[in-house]
Amino acid sequence: MQIGHGVLHTDGNRAGVKLGVAILTMGTRPKELAELLASVHTQTAPAARTVVVVNGCAMPDLPPWVETVQLAENLGVTGGRNAALEHLSDMDLVLDLDDDGLLVADDVFATIHALYAADPRLGIIGFRIADETGVTQRRHVPRLRAGDPMRGGEVTGFLGGAHVLSVKMLQQVGPWPDAFFFAHEETDMAWRAIDAGWKVRYAPQLLLQHPRTSPARHAFFYQVNARNRVYLARRHLPAVLVPVHLGVWVALTLARTRSLAGLRAWFGGFAEGWRTECGRRQPMRWRTVLRLARLGRPPVI
Repeated sequence: MQIGHGVLHTDGNRAGVKLGVAILTMGTRPKELAELLASVHTQTAPAARTVVVVNGCAMPDLPPWVETVQLAENLGVTGGRNAALEHLSDMDLVLDLDDDGLLVADDVFATIHALYAADPRLGIIGFRIADETGVTQRRHVPRLRAGDPMRGGEVTGFLGGAHVLSVKMLQQVGPWPDAFFFAHEETDMAWRAIDAGWKVRYAPQLLLQHPRTSPARHAFFYQVNARNRVYLARRHLPAVLVPVHLGVWVALTLARTRSLAGLRAWFGGFAEGWRTECGRRQPMRWRTVLRLARLGRPPVI
């Protein structure tokens, strides 16, 4: 897939930077989607375009200002987001939002423009995710020391529920990894961006309100999680770090998982990750390994 060749203006002129909004839906959250679109439409700095990707389901009722991409089958998070990127290839920035999220403030897009205008090497911005009571779960803070969700700054990853991608960055590092379907695709994108010299920033002032979710998992989650963990290592890690990274995650999974069915699914996915195609291998530079370590998350954890 080719990413478009729009130019990202870095002269601080916000009017010259085009922000596109992309939302995936499977048609199961019509009320939440309508509320999200309303919060997109009332932003003080409006988006240039908004697209809803209908991921293998019936087309929902949408406002006339919303563009649509209808997919005949569910292509997963990665396939759906890549369809959105193709549709918004003339944008400078693309904001991905979960269809059950909500933008509480009306200056979110203005803040995004300001952050990118201030840093020409900013590739990805991750939002803070909080529930209706304002609580951010520890697992939603993209750093190992997750005690203070309001501490922003440069990080090594971001959340899929709400994030912004520079199209100029995408032209260099490529789109989402289609083979992943879902799970760890954000880490894959972040590692590629950092290896290419771009920054990933956690901006807690950008809030997506999102319903609290349970950490309970089903068998398919365990399978895909393990498979994509192997894909990550095969695609991006220097050869000597592959067994270290995967060994750490085998140990963590055995320590954390209480479900025998979950463990069976995880190890089935782990085996699948070795025997199936995961895309082109491009190991990160050792300086990237050091940069990830300095940012608090060496690529073995």
